[in-house]
This record gives sequence, C-alpha cells and structure tokens, in this order.
Amino acid sequence: MTFKSALLAALVSAQMAVPAHAAKPFDARDLVTLERVNSPTLSPDGRFLVLAVREVDYENNKASTGLWIENLHARDAAPPVRFTPEGMGVNSPAFSPDGREVWFLSAKSGSSQVWKQAVGASEPVQVTDYPLDVGTFRLSPDGKALAVSFSVFTDCGDLACTRQRLDERAAGKASGVVYDQLFVRHWDSWKDGRRNQLFVASLGADGKAAGEPVRVSAGIDGDVPGVPFGGKEDYAWAPDGQSLVLSAKAAGSDEAWSTNFDLWRVWVRARRAPQNLTAGNPALDGGPVFSANGRTLYYRAMKRPGFEADRLALMALDLRSGKAREIAPDWDRSASNITLSADGKSIYTTAQDVGTYSLFKVEIASGAVEKVVGGGTVGGYDLAGDTLAYTHENLKSPAQAFVARADGSAARQVTRNNEDRLADIRFGDYEQFSFKGWNDETVHGYVVKPADYEEGKRYPVAFLIHGGPQGSFGNNFHYRWNPQTYAGAGFAVVMIDFHGSTGYGQAFTDSISGDWGGKPLEDLQKGWAAAQEKYGFLDGERACALGGSYGGYMVSWIAGNWPDGFRCLVNHAGVVDTRIMGFNTEELWFTEWENGGTPVQVPEAYEKFNPINHVGNWKSPMLVIHGQLDYRVLVEQGLAAFSAAQRQGVPSQLLYFPDENHWVLKPHNSVLWHETVNDWLKRWTAEQE
Repeated sequence: MTFKSALLAALVSAQMAVPAHAAKPFDARDLVTLERVNSPTLSPDGRFLVLAVREVDYENNKASTGLWIENLHARDAAPPVRFTPEGMGVNSPAFSPDGREVWFLSAKSGSSQVWKQAVGASEPVQVTDYPLDVGTFRLSPDGKALAVSFSVFTDCGDLACTRQRLDERAAGKASGVVYDQLFVRHWDSWKDGRRNQLFVASLGADGKAAGEPVRVSAGIDGDVPGVPFGGKEDYAWAPDGQSLVLSAKAAGSDEAWSTNFDLWRVWVRARRAPQNLTAGNPALDGGPVFSANGRTLYYRAMKRPGFEADRLALMALDLRSGKAREIAPDWDRSASNITLSADGKSIYTTAQDVGTYSLFKVEIASGAVEKVVGGGTVGGYDLAGDTLAYTHENLKSPAQAFVARADGSAARQVTRNNEDRLADIRFGDYEQFSFKGWNDETVHGYVVKPADYEEGKRYPVAFLIHGGPQGSFGNNFHYRWNPQTYAGAGFAVVMIDFHGSTGYGQAFTDSISGDWGGKPLEDLQKGWAAAQEKYGFLDGERACALGGSYGGYMVSWIAGNWPDGFRCLVNHAGVVDTRIMGFNTEELWFTEWENGGTPVQVPEAYEKFNPINHVGNWKSPMLVIHGQLDYRVLVEQGLAAFSAAQRQGVPSQLLYFPDENHWVLKPHNSVLWHETVNDWLKRWTAEQE
C-alpha cells in the first residue's frame, strides 16, 4: 500500500469512528433522515469550497437542500458554514468566473429560477424571472451570458406561448391526448408534447437576465438536456463564448429504441444551422468539455448502437480537422465524467472498479491511467489548480467531503455531517471476497456482519441482488438498498456482483445480455455456497433473497428455477414476464438489446428466460412491492407476480405505492418499505422450534 492510499484509508476509517459505548443498531429512519453531502464546488482560485447538503424534515415528509461554504485558506480549518438562507431549497451550485459569486437554482420565488449570492453576503439575488421553470444553467466563460434550459413546445415563438398553452390545457374540460409515435410516457411521466431546449440569455449590468432568451437548439428535434436524467453536463460553452456544444438524440420515429446521441455545435449570435460533430458514430456521444484554447473537444462515447451499458470511452475531437481519437483504448473501464487538469494534459474521471467507484487521472497524450482516490465511492469531485475536492463514502459511512492536492495526497476531511447522530450507532463490519463463478471466472461480492455480531453465533441472511442488470452492489452508502439497514435488524448480508455487473471490464458486463437467467443464476448459486463456506456465521437455512428491477426479475427467476434456495423472497419492481415487458416498457432499446430484437420478431428469445413460464414451481413465500408511477417496469408486472403466488396458495404480500415510481423516495414511504421488508424477513427466518 502506498503512503497516499494508506493515508486515505486512515481518513476513511476515521470518518465515522464509533465510540465503545455505542448501543443502537442502524435502521431505516436513521437512513432517510441523514444529511447528505454532495456537489463539491471549488472557486476558480481554489480558495472557497461550496457544498450542497440535503436535510430531511421527516415529520412533514419532505427534504430541502442548502449550500454551505468553507474558506480553505483559513488558518483555523473551521468546518463549513451555512451559505444560503435556511429552508430556501437550492441545487446546482456554480461559481462565477471571477469567483466572487455562487450561482444556483431555487424555487423560492414559486418556480425554479437562477439565483446568485456574493461570497460573504447573506442574501441571494434572483437573476431570472421567466414564466417557465429553469431546468439547468451554465454561465458563459466571461460571465456575461447564461445558457438555460426549459421544457417548451417547440413550435412556440417565446416562453409565454408555452406557459399560455399549459394554462389553457389545465383549464380545459377534455383530458384526452392523441399520440402519433413513441414515447408516450417516460420514467414516471406522460409526455405532453414539450421538449427540453437550450436557450441563451444576455445578462445586464446588474447581472440579471435581460429580455427574451434566444433558443440556440432550434433545429434539433430532441431533448437538451436528455430525459429523464440529463443535466448541465449535456452541454458546454466554447471558451470564446460564441458557441456551445450539446448532446442530443434526434427524436424521430425511432426515439424509443435508439441510443444515438450526437454532439451538436450551436452558435449564439451567428445565423448558422447546428453542426453535427459526431454524425459518424451511431451510438451515444455525450459529456462535452472544451480544451482551454477551444481547439479540442473532449467527450465520452459508446460504440454499439442500442446498448445503453456499452463502455463509455474517453475521446478527443480536433475541431479543425474533425478527426476523433480514443484517449485510453486499453483502459477497460467506463468513464463517468470529464474534468480537465489545470495544465490541460490530463482528464480526471470517475469509474466503477472491482466493487468500488474511484477517481482516476488519465494522461491525454499517452492514455496512461492512475488511480487518485479509491477505497470506497467517490460521489462527486471538482478541481481548481492543484486543489482537489471530493466526497467519499463506504459501506459504513455516508458521504463526507475531503480536499487534497490534485494527485490525491495530503487529503483532509472537511465535513463531519451526521457524526453526532451516528455516535451511538453500530454498523456491521464488511469484507469483499471472491470465488470461481460461471466458467471458473473470478466473481466478487461483499459480506456484511450483523451490527450486533458475536463470535461463534450464526445469523439469518439477507441475500441482496442488484438491478441494472448492468449494475453493482459495491462499497458505497446506498440510500435505497443499504445493507446496514439489514445488519441493524440482526441479519448478515451477502451481495454478489454476478456476470453482467459493471466495474470488472466490458466483456464481463456484456456477458449477461441474452442470458439473464443463465450465468447470473450460476454465479449467485456459487457465490452463496462460497460465502457460506468462508463465513461460518451465515446460517444458510435461514436466508431470504431480495432484489429490485433486474434483481426483482432474478427473484422471480429463482422462485421458479431455484425454489429451495431461500426461506423467503422479496420482489421489488421486478419483471415477471419478459415478453410483455418488451412491449410495454418505455425505453425499448433496453429490452431489444437484452433479448436480441423485438418481441414480435424474436419471441423465442424473450421466452428463454421468462419467469412467467415457471411460476408453477413457486413455493417460497414472496413479498411483492411496486409503485403505480413505474413506467420502466409497469405495476402490472408486480400484480402478476402477486396473483401467481396467491392463486397457488404461496404465502405472499403486496406492498403498493400509488405515488412512487421505479424507486421509493418519499421519507415515510421509504421507512414503510424497510419496515415491511424487515418484518417479512424476520417472519420467515425465525428459528423454528
């Protein structure tokens, strides 16, 4: 272990040191009420650090985020202090180019608008006052213009037109909507004809937006930022402020089964048509970042159209010649973002890596890769000169903010949020292990001890199965599937990153496509056997399997194909009929890639690993959970699983949320979710007389 990694390990272990008198195990209410530290943002000179902190008002079932600030050059190294007014509710912090102001979004005025607040000032100033919500924003390099995104009807000539049309629809007596093509709905919302579009607003002498903003994405029939999870990382200003590059997928009739995002250059003042910079790549291109001289565009790209989990490679595009090259073709990881080093010679990026989520430095010229921060999960980071700021978490600690040199050395913990609240909390210790899975290939997993672990005792087990399916249950502090909530309830936890998981190389990730019930099931079976052999405290006779999304699919698959594997099952938002999901999910590219084509053309591929064909074998008690607003995996999938169990007399329960989507997010709903799940596990893993 290098000195740098040893220092980081010491910092992380000290992050949430638990005193000897700790008595209380961790539970769901603790989880949902923790303060969440995120969005570390440095001033251009590296002197000030701004952080977003999410706080929960549990009694009122809502959360609010505020900004906190620290002067990193102060000698007393005092903790950050509140910057924005308490209860204001803000997001998306960004420093002005001169570092004197912090800009952000807030709905304090009744709608989401851009605000700013001078460093050292106590009151924010509203910058925009538009009739529509501002979705995202970016300040121009000279601070004299503002790129902003809105959801608009693209045939409208101004923002007021969209506002008027929305108001007229709301007041109308007829509610029917006619659709000519997909999408008709996406994630948790029905489409109403609007598109996210990018505009540029001039800023007056007072620093406020002046006049009607100009739509610079006109002529691009797509969403900027992308829907549903795109953000300001989908576009970037050129250094001279005369143009922007944005990532967009042309809508058209194939929008629901295409993953072809292109990078488009658009001009602020010149009357020029948008220029497609990556028309030659039929897959995703995104995350644009300009070099300081504006001659090179860095971005991330996939190679295979239709595959949303393809490797994201780091790319460099020479804007004069139009030639692109991959920067680190031998680095078998998928880059999540791009930040340039101060000298412009390296890219900083995060990537999943063998059960962790680490920060890497990639030399642009050679493609050499160096791990800067590892050992857990880097949730967010920023770089200014030689100052690096980042958040770091692990399976025993929620995220805290750190600052270090650009090479990761001399790391110092900046925040200690939740430390007092967790002082009397016990967490379960954890360990990563590996075993020979499918085809004798190495597979990794984690085991977490119960919080009240005693040597020599054996404990019931919560066997967690991750979703995606190209995902991972790694070394992070998850706010929906946190193993410490089960450890606190007296369970040991086992998590397997089966074939198809991310962070182990693209071939490993690819291996699940077309084989949902094959290699992954074998890995789960072998991993479960290996864990029991290695860890004597696991009581294999008192174990339940739990999963959501693909994990829920696997629970249904286990019910019919490994019916004696577990005492009970928990199926959250899981697929029980793969063929019908191929017709009624929204992002059709996903099911078509995973099953080799459309369910009309290749029905046999959808039926090969279809849990609905094996429900006659079900006998393990199953808890089914689903949200009405889940348009990724429709609620009818959950109802089908519950009906199948009920009709055969299999002990079963249904937990239904009318106001949740694919995830359960509201604080009280989350607590109910956890309490219902833990009650189910305890019921069926109780020691029998």
